[in-house]
Amino acid sequence: MASEESPLLTSSSDGSKTTHEVIYDRFTRRRKRWIVFIVSCAGLLPKLVAASFVPSIPQVAKELHSTHAAVSLTVSLSTFATAIGTLVWAAYSSFYGRRTMYLCGIPFLCIGSCGVAMSNSLRSLLFWQFIQTFGCSGGLSLGAGVIGDIYKLEERGIGIGIFLGATLFGFAVAPFLGGVAAQYSSWRNLHYSLAVWGLLELLLIYVLLPETSHPGTLGIDKLKQRRRIHIAWVNPLRSLWLLRSPNLFGVMLATSLALITDYVLLVPLAYTIGVRYGITNKAIIGACFLPNGLGNFIGAPLAGRLSDILIRKWQEKRKGVWSPEDRLRATWIGGLFMVPLSIGVSGLLTTYVDGPIGLLLNLLCLFINGIGVVFVLNPIGSYNVDVVHSQSAEITAANAGVRSFILSIATALVIPSIERIGVAWTNIIVAVLALLGQGIVFLTIRYGDRMRASVDVGFSTIENN
Repeated sequence: MASEESPLLTSSSDGSKTTHEVIYDRFTRRRKRWIVFIVSCAGLLPKLVAASFVPSIPQVAKELHSTHAAVSLTVSLSTFATAIGTLVWAAYSSFYGRRTMYLCGIPFLCIGSCGVAMSNSLRSLLFWQFIQTFGCSGGLSLGAGVIGDIYKLEERGIGIGIFLGATLFGFAVAPFLGGVAAQYSSWRNLHYSLAVWGLLELLLIYVLLPETSHPGTLGIDKLKQRRRIHIAWVNPLRSLWLLRSPNLFGVMLATSLALITDYVLLVPLAYTIGVRYGITNKAIIGACFLPNGLGNFIGAPLAGRLSDILIRKWQEKRKGVWSPEDRLRATWIGGLFMVPLSIGVSGLLTTYVDGPIGLLLNLLCLFINGIGVVFVLNPIGSYNVDVVHSQSAEITAANAGVRSFILSIATALVIPSIERIGVAWTNIIVAVLALLGQGIVFLTIRYGDRMRASVDVGFSTIENN
């Protein structure tokens, strides 16, 4: 158990590699980059599936003879399926392995996508949408677990940065693709395309992705006797128990409050920027999401590299001693400045600035917000993998599950809040919440050792990180 008096991580005094450090040399640098590319492609899918459906809602409602509000239930259902799926795939990956869970999950995506495309009733649409999202949701937690498996502590941030940038870019580019499909083709063709993507991803993983879990750590490897086809029960909810640790719960809440700003800007975009600046074309509205995705894509690897640099810098200042909370110092530029300022200024611009100038400045705010959010999410995501490395997929799943629940509530309140108090005040309130989240990060940096010592959830040491 970690104590207040001793650091969580210390390095070898003679600079030689430990037995555990040698594990990270299993794959060459080029192979590691290829693995990151594969899991990043898989990580794109959950956000792409969920967000690409939004611009198609009016077209779907018309074809299925339903209402806009009823079809909109698919958004909440996707959020719920993502929360359940991330927990399930992460829990079983610790028993069967990352690669196996990818190969089990993606077929659900392919079948679900075809089912969505062929749906002729709202009931069948909701059912197949759940299957579709459940199948691909493992890409979020499994990807973080894979990167934690192949990169050692001081190199992990850049890998998770690339992965996180890809997943968030999927969320931003999806409405554009969905808008193009709704405007110029059919929402059904979009889901057939997702099924094809799933098949290609399945083939890529089967042929080129190795099992990255550390030798001897999988549950199935520890069984003394097992059947040829061994089916085990693993409680998917046990991952949530990790959040009883105050530092893990605190940083989860901080990421949720930062990510809410993304959703408050993007979810009602057609009703805020679209209406304010007279944009009615679905494809053009979808294109307005792209600056945010570009910010995610650019900012994520930068944030990861900065967090790795800070880990090494503070280790040197402490003469070889690591404190995991040093990585969280990389969140300051995003959480304290970019995130709250971008959403607050966007609300004021939408309310008071007309014409092309107002639209252009709003798009700039979306870009800055995209960078700022990943400067919060990336270091915290890497921090979670650092402190509970043996349960990296589980802590990522627990974060994603609870965060999805929080975001589903926030998303449901966005449009009613805008209608009641306006865009400016809604955005300012959310900016204040983001600042409160950064305050939680500050407390975690300051008192992280005491927070870890208060509740032991199996924190990592230098021997197993």
